[in-house]
Amino acid sequence: MIGRIVKQISNEYTVLVDDELYKCIPKGKFRKLNIRPTVGDIVKVDINDKIITEIHPRKNELIRPVITNVDQAVIVTSVKEPDFSTNLLDKLLVIIEYNNILPIICFTKLDLLNKEELININKYINYYESIGYQIYLNNDLDNIKEIFKDKITVFTGQTGAGKSTLLNKLDSSLDILTAPISQALGRGKHTTRHVELLPVLGGLIADTPGFSAISFDGMEIGDIRDNFIEFNKHRHDCKYKNCMHDREDECAIKNKVKDQTILKSRYDNYINFISKG
Repeated sequence: MIGRIVKQISNEYTVLVDDELYKCIPKGKFRKLNIRPTVGDIVKVDINDKIITEIHPRKNELIRPVITNVDQAVIVTSVKEPDFSTNLLDKLLVIIEYNNILPIICFTKLDLLNKEELININKYINYYESIGYQIYLNNDLDNIKEIFKDKITVFTGQTGAGKSTLLNKLDSSLDILTAPISQALGRGKHTTRHVELLPVLGGLIADTPGFSAISFDGMEIGDIRDNFIEFNKHRHDCKYKNCMHDREDECAIKNKVKDQTILKSRYDNYINFISKG
């Protein structure tokens, strides 16, 4: 039988097969081949012996969180408590784009902003929408509910941004544990202890642990450049074919930053990323 791994605890895997759940262990050959089944994997199972016998090829794989075959990723992005981080948002967008996953941004906690802060954050929201990203606000529940049918969706973002709270609002039967923001640290406590695919709104949604550290594993600096999507619109106007938009002269991207066509924080984050790459 063919199914999908929806949960892993230690060496026990819960596999969804035709709306039935089976707790299985992987066949010993995977250890010898240094292959580890992962949540999201399409697998062949012997439902009598409860053994995973085969893992189908993966279309993508995320390292943090460890999950495969993802269709879309909702980046839950707090604008306050914890504060809005363009660095983390842009890093997630680049990694998600690189893995051929559709990124969707959901901004949370706008009700905590004063009028001046709201005007400032709207500039960012409008920019990300203008370059092609799907944008939602966390109180826009009816529209958010439309995006999950027949999709494998990852919820991700900084700890304390409201991922679990939003999931509970989308489906109250989930009753996912949430925790308050730590006032001393200014960030939330981890409330999700393992990756699990949950049946929600006609699809499967992963509630994943908040990121404490993420990296561009397996990516070259050219991959980082190529996944800043608005750069691709203008890069052919650069003097050099393989321009890295850093120290080169006659760089179209730097000119677009100067005339504010490209958001300066995006460019600054890009330079930061490639300098550490």
